[in-house]
Amino acid sequence: MKILLFDLDGTLVHAGGAGKRALNKAMKHLYGVSDACDRVDLSGRTDLDNFTLAYQRNLHKKPSSREVTRIGSTYLKYLPGEVKRALRHKRYRPLPGIRRFLYLLSRKPGVLVGLGTGNIEKGAWVKLKPSGLNKYFSFGGFGADHRHRARMLKMAVARAKKLIKKKGTDPFFYNDVFVIGDTHLDVLAGKKAGYKTIAITSGFGDIKQIIKARPNFVARDFRNRKVWFRWLGI
Repeated sequence: MKILLFDLDGTLVHAGGAGKRALNKAMKHLYGVSDACDRVDLSGRTDLDNFTLAYQRNLHKKPSSREVTRIGSTYLKYLPGEVKRALRHKRYRPLPGIRRFLYLLSRKPGVLVGLGTGNIEKGAWVKLKPSGLNKYFSFGGFGADHRHRARMLKMAVARAKKLIKKKGTDPFFYNDVFVIGDTHLDVLAGKKAGYKTIAITSGFGDIKQIIKARPNFVARDFRNRKVWFRWLGI
């Protein structure tokens, strides 16, 4: 049994900056801070981390857990509108080759596909829904599960194990878990969790940093399916 955990932003879809704009609006609404996220690099981090960093960098103190929850709730109010805005302006798009790739994976026995994203769960589904790719994902690890990505990925695998046990399918080994993402932070988290990593270079990550993180494999996108299937051993 192979478990594939996909990052979302820059890996499955480009959401046209919807998340950043939604968080900017949340910070403006709650604290009167304009363009709060222009001073924060959001790529490859969990939403809990991003909410904390946005607060710290702009208000110069550490937020309480209640404050982080408040930021998240407000962010979710603005996110659907910002995704719609990205669609209107044609800035929202799936990554090249991902539709066909996921379709073919869904037809292969012994493959379980999930999310391993820093987005909080409701936000992840809001971002993914316009692409139609959400139908391929039945579980995942999300940004509210844990602030640190490696722990979040392990929680995703724990959920996958429950699905495998429920379905009565073949067991899996930890070297059959692949973390797929577009930044060096995705790679480092996957390696820290003990999983194989595949980096996408057409997302938001810096290629030099990605290479320095030493993923198992590197691809520009998902169009060369023959190579992908060889890497995955399927």
